[in-house]
Amino acid sequence: MPRTRSQETVFAEPAATRQKPPPMFKVLLLNDDFTPMDFVVQVLQQFFSKSREQATQIMLKVHNEGAGLCGIYPRDIAETKVNQVAMFAREHQHPLQCVMEEN
Repeated sequence: MPRTRSQETVFAEPAATRQKPPPMFKVLLLNDDFTPMDFVVQVLQQFFSKSREQATQIMLKVHNEGAGLCGIYPRDIAETKVNQVAMFAREHQHPLQCVMEEN
């Protein structure tokens, strides 16, 4: 028996598929008067997978402008990177600060 329009089933798109993407966070290094520039470059290469040239450019931005963008990540990854940098800086007795802010 052929279906009439009133007998067709219409499926609604689940609400979960229409959610906006999770917020992203900027991870920034902050300038200080004590952390050596070479250490900042090392951090950028080791924790943010930057080339030596990219790391040097970001380090100079930190030095000249007070802060430099390391990357933009989902919250959990940003928090992990901030914590890794803080621990690494403490282990090497540097006051380097790494922070995150919503993008």
